[in-house]
Amino acid sequence: MYDLTCIGHLTHDKIVTPAHTVHMTGGTSFYFSHAIKSMPIRYQLITTLAEEDMVFANELKHNNIDITVLPSIHTVYFENIYPDTSDHRIQRVLHEADPFNPKDLKNVRSKYIHLGPLLANDIVTELIINLAAQTVVSLDVQGYLRSVINKQVVAIDWKDKQKVLPYITMLKASEEEAQTITGETDMRNAAKKLADWGVKEVVITLGAKGSMIYDGRELYRIPAFKPTVMADATGCGDTYMAGYLYQRIKGAGIAYAGAFGAAMATIKIAASGPFNDTEAAIEKIIKANDVL
Repeated sequence: MYDLTCIGHLTHDKIVTPAHTVHMTGGTSFYFSHAIKSMPIRYQLITTLAEEDMVFANELKHNNIDITVLPSIHTVYFENIYPDTSDHRIQRVLHEADPFNPKDLKNVRSKYIHLGPLLANDIVTELIINLAAQTVVSLDVQGYLRSVINKQVVAIDWKDKQKVLPYITMLKASEEEAQTITGETDMRNAAKKLADWGVKEVVITLGAKGSMIYDGRELYRIPAFKPTVMADATGCGDTYMAGYLYQRIKGAGIAYAGAFGAAMATIKIAASGPFNDTEAAIEKIIKANDVL
């Protein structure tokens, strides 16, 4: 029995700038796994890869991450083109992976499961309902709001949201995603609507404005901690959620779990690549800012 399992596709990311082209591993499951790997809990990642991309799994195994790889014809392949020095990005999906099959995951045994879909068809409704019957399910909603048309990522609403959300204990959404899924521009109203639809703990990340968490009774406001430098924001939300779930699994209250996740994201944003620090460093940031 694991304490925490993440289910999500690893990605092959191609980053193209005027100066160079870089190939790297990415995806919610990649950043989440690196963030949780140094924490003293029993953790596993369940992902998919095409045979030619198994090197991505070997990289995670080298970092002592327990990983199960299901076969897929393709690995999710994102191409991100930055044609100039601005933040303007052209994103294409060159390949999609096979969806996770509920039959392949019927024997998963974990106290908590975090789902990290990247595209709308990654994780079918049946799988979420099956998992919720036996464990606590956490969901990053991002993927359900993204479809692929002619290799372009297109923003969509999640048609099965009101059917599925009652099975979700924790849901993480960015401010933009929360607005898309609820139609609310006020994040307090968005959080309350998601709770009305069945989510037990709604986590909305607000970038430099921090985050808010609503449990159906109380709205918690979590500050963002100032990073030493702003190096790389990729994977900050995944890192935050890894810290939040780690503390909730340990029995911490919502406010402390949120602050822990925020401190992890602050450390991560100050360096390129995934989170690679210690629990002591996270606690030091929380104590220095005296937020609790």
